[in-house]
Amino acid sequence: MNEKQQSTAATQFARRWTGRGYEKGESQIFWTELLTEVFGIDNPSTYIRFEEQVKVDKTNFIDVHIPSTKVLIEQKSLGKDLRRGIRQSDGSMLTPFQQAKRYSAELPYSQRPRWIVTCNFERFLVYDMEQPGAEPQEILLADLGREYYRLQFLVNVKSEHLARELEVSMRAGEIIGEIYDALLEQYGDRDAETLRLLNVLCVRLVFCLYAEDAGIFGRDQFHDYLAMHDASMMREALLQLFETLNTPVDQRSRFMRDELRAFPYTNGGLFAEPIDIPQFTPELASLLLQNASLDFDWSEISPTIFGAVFESTLNPDTRRTGGMHYTSIENIHKVIDPLLMDDLHREFGEICQDHSPRSRRQKLLTFQDRLASLTFLDPACGSGNFLTETYLSLRRLENQVVTELTGGRAVIGFDDVTPIKVSINQFHGIEINDFAVTVATTALWISEAQMLRETERIIQQDIDFLPLRSYANIREGNALHMDWDVIDLPDDTITIHANDVYATVVNPEKSAVGEPVVTYGNINLVASRLEVGPQRERQQTRVHYDYIIGNPPFVGARQMTPAQKQDMIDIFGAKWKNVGNMDYVCCWYKKASLLLKNSPRTRAAFVSTNSICQGEQVASLWQPMISDGIQINFAHRTFRWDSESAQKAHVHCVVVGFGREDVAVKTIYDGDEKAHAAHINAYLADAPDVFIVKRAAPLSDVPPMNYGSFALDDGNFTISKEEYGKLVSADADLAQLLRPFIGAQEMLHGIERYCVWLKDVPLLAFTHKPVIRQKVAQVKQWRAASKRRSTALLAQSPTLFAEVRQPSTTYLAVPTICSEKRSYIPMMYLSPDVIASNQLYVVPDATLYHFGVMQSSVHMAWMRAVCGRLKSDYRYSSSIVYNNFPWPEASEQQRAKIEQTAQAILDARAMHGDVPLADLYDEVMMPVELRKAHQANDRAVMEAYGMPWHTMTEAQCVAHLFALYQQLT
Repeated sequence: MNEKQQSTAATQFARRWTGRGYEKGESQIFWTELLTEVFGIDNPSTYIRFEEQVKVDKTNFIDVHIPSTKVLIEQKSLGKDLRRGIRQSDGSMLTPFQQAKRYSAELPYSQRPRWIVTCNFERFLVYDMEQPGAEPQEILLADLGREYYRLQFLVNVKSEHLARELEVSMRAGEIIGEIYDALLEQYGDRDAETLRLLNVLCVRLVFCLYAEDAGIFGRDQFHDYLAMHDASMMREALLQLFETLNTPVDQRSRFMRDELRAFPYTNGGLFAEPIDIPQFTPELASLLLQNASLDFDWSEISPTIFGAVFESTLNPDTRRTGGMHYTSIENIHKVIDPLLMDDLHREFGEICQDHSPRSRRQKLLTFQDRLASLTFLDPACGSGNFLTETYLSLRRLENQVVTELTGGRAVIGFDDVTPIKVSINQFHGIEINDFAVTVATTALWISEAQMLRETERIIQQDIDFLPLRSYANIREGNALHMDWDVIDLPDDTITIHANDVYATVVNPEKSAVGEPVVTYGNINLVASRLEVGPQRERQQTRVHYDYIIGNPPFVGARQMTPAQKQDMIDIFGAKWKNVGNMDYVCCWYKKASLLLKNSPRTRAAFVSTNSICQGEQVASLWQPMISDGIQINFAHRTFRWDSESAQKAHVHCVVVGFGREDVAVKTIYDGDEKAHAAHINAYLADAPDVFIVKRAAPLSDVPPMNYGSFALDDGNFTISKEEYGKLVSADADLAQLLRPFIGAQEMLHGIERYCVWLKDVPLLAFTHKPVIRQKVAQVKQWRAASKRRSTALLAQSPTLFAEVRQPSTTYLAVPTICSEKRSYIPMMYLSPDVIASNQLYVVPDATLYHFGVMQSSVHMAWMRAVCGRLKSDYRYSSSIVYNNFPWPEASEQQRAKIEQTAQAILDARAMHGDVPLADLYDEVMMPVELRKAHQANDRAVMEAYGMPWHTMTEAQCVAHLFALYQQLT
């Protein structure tokens, strides 16, 4: 349904149920109709569960349970107060929500609800269990026609909260962009220093706007202070405010105005640098006070998304290209969930199953300490989105621990419960852009503030957020020129004594009696994480990282700057095999592997362009690393990594998780599917470690494959269908000089074009043809003008293609590029008078047996595993795919069977006349007889390999082929 239809359906549902509702007799009908009529669930019996048994003090029943979206519903009759306690069978008074929570606690941890809904047929109260202590959302049945979307979580596995965060964060980016433009106009100059000052100012404004909405400042305190000044005085007001925020309360002048004194001390270095601020215009003042402050709630932004949006909004390069973008939270979790969060959630769930209160409590406290001990590095952190989202995920888990420890009750004195141990100081980053460093730091501070508020709701106490702790863990610089685990220490570093070791602590504060107080984190953590030893003079310390994460720069081998190419040489060495054809991201893998050598328990996971796990780069990057002890622990196969930009740029990526220690369970993710693997090789297959290198000739006894002919003519020899018709109509003799010319696009889409083909044509046949003479002259002139010597030399033979490889017999043509949406790369036979371009591979004298094997799902599985990619499209290769393909040792009978099924494929195609191959091989529209012919051919080829075709998966097929390749080589 579209939105209008869904709204209409919701309105009709609400009218029908107004004034009705009896808990025991109508609950199931009510929820079934809601899900089917309003939200389009067409199989409610498999989607929703009613009266599910759960054991509390006796056998109880959950009114409604939706396992797939983690929703538990407690239904009451019409008129029942959803917020009042109801006497239970054991004599206790529980509200419907408390009753549902009791049921939830008895479910296995993996089945516990994300959402609890209480309902009395006229109103819904929705509790988000990831927001402990928060007030429920209330939705009235009468308003359902316009507010149906607020119940979308019933059917959406993804939280609508994320969509709201995205919307708010993108709007925040737009607001800051408007302020940036207005301030830039006031600054006037656009030199580097001015832009730097402008960026610093924007970061401070964002923090203040967030602080007044999130309760760090008083409500609207920033707005009300600025509103006391007209536009002409706003510059001075901001300068005074920034100075005040950077001054401890006890050091402020006793004559300071009350409105300034009311602001808390912020610290953290955010307001330390004196900056110049331009004069404000009335329009700029209104933009800041009205649009940015009163009209917008900054407390709802996602620091993960907004950090990247903020950075790209204020970056002149990305602004020029409309490049506002962010890395989606979903894609970040493709990295951090299998790397650590899945294991941590699993461990927490197991702890919660411990039925001994004392044992469970001790395990929870130990688990919280472990969360606080983990350290993270993103060596290309940008605006810090990976660090921010990982911090938020870790703190949310810690809040669940605190909830279990406190039972959701107010905490007084805390006893052995410390509500917050996880710290942003566990998170380190390296970033080459100075402004991104500031944004990343600010995003982490905002994340810290948001999670602090959630903890306050759990323990029902206020916790001071300010002053900010100094945070210098985001370092500016080129990560490829730095030691990742070596940190420069500031001048005020001291050494303190704890637990019989000396630990270096950065920026300690002093207690009332002058003794050092560790604010970096837990003292035992500091002692174990920083290099320890006797007090001595030093300016650096070495940090151990548990996890290395991120998405290093996506720069292909052909797009690198000279400086980036030099980085490649510096990291790999000039003699590293094929270093000139490797992507820039490979440097981060190499650096990480070296760090892991000294820290074998550290684990890493990067997002990368998929090219590093396909084609010739696999052997170049991975073979030396795997030989040196690196293991791939999990992987996401190729997926589209979207950026939320105006241009919607897409990059096709993989995620590779790796380390030096073996892990118990290795996992391969492919879209929505995941499979456990015995071993993951560098092609991200559950198969042995093999490395496919370029091979000049086929591994098996089959005909050679080569490119078609290469014109190198600046398009002068190429002739369209329309031009061909005009030329031949004017001079019929030209038909013998103009041949059909076909590349991948022409072959797949049935496009007709021609070319000038003069090979073996007598000179007298064309020397007096003005059209031919003109085209040959243009080719000669273009080649002669080339700066490439090899091209210029070809000007001496302007009548011929630069590379002539046209077969003299019927040949099999294979597209060099084909869409990944097709299960099969369509191949076809062409006659020798059809000229194949270099966008086709040609196999002269290929028999039906060769055609059948190459068109089979077996060959396609091999191709998908080892070929290169153009974006996500298959890039077929003779030297990688074809020449390394392990052909079956087929018997004469098996060969004959494959020849029959291959001919059946050609016959099925012929039934559809002139329908282009691209349409015939469309996965939706593929004719049934062609599909059946391919399926029969697949079976025949699998039988020749000895594969069980009725049970063989593609992953198993690839593993079989890799093993066969190992035997052959």
